[in-house]
Amino acid sequence: MNDNNTNNISQKQRLLLDHHKEKHFTAGEIVRDIIIGVSDGLTVPFALAAGLSGANASSSIVLTAGIAEVAAGAISMGLGGYLAAKSEADHYMRELKREQEEIVSDNSLIGIAEAAEVAEILAEFELGLEKPDPRRALQSAFTIAIAYVMGGLVPLIPYMFIPRASEAVAASVVLTLIALLIFGYAKGHFTGNKPFTSALQTTLIGAIASAAAFAMAKLVKF
Repeated sequence: MNDNNTNNISQKQRLLLDHHKEKHFTAGEIVRDIIIGVSDGLTVPFALAAGLSGANASSSIVLTAGIAEVAAGAISMGLGGYLAAKSEADHYMRELKREQEEIVSDNSLIGIAEAAEVAEILAEFELGLEKPDPRRALQSAFTIAIAYVMGGLVPLIPYMFIPRASEAVAASVVLTLIALLIFGYAKGHFTGNKPFTSALQTTLIGAIASAAAFAMAKLVKF
């Protein structure tokens, strides 16, 4: 293969890479992380607070247990997000390396210098993989953790101001269901689903979880 043909192939490779390569949709991933964090943050502490209230615990105990759960949940969810993003990046690099090795082994068509470009094209389109942002893992961890804390504090707010848990739980239910409705609507809007349907589904799940925890606490207590 002469130099002109080699240059033509190299130019076509670069044009193909420039044409198909898309910018990493960071905003979409951030929205996804927020949805994950807020969704669990609203439902898990909500169910815990309802369950403890059903067991006639004081507001101070509910608040203490709730804050502890929010802290532990934020760390756990953040770590899960970090590991998921890290695994995705590691998988991409493994597949990219494999494609590079396959391309370099056939050096009659292209040189080593072009192998990385072609491998990246194949990784993005043939394998359905997009090059991950190296900062993605830490961003995902912090976003999910912060979103979990924000969501988790909502059902606990009434317990900060109402000493009797039996009274605080009613306010917590109202406040959290309103938050679930708003969150569900926003989630449906950003994910392309029907906002009103998403709002109702999200609220229903949270209501069922809290009702189940409250009833279970009452049954165990008796």
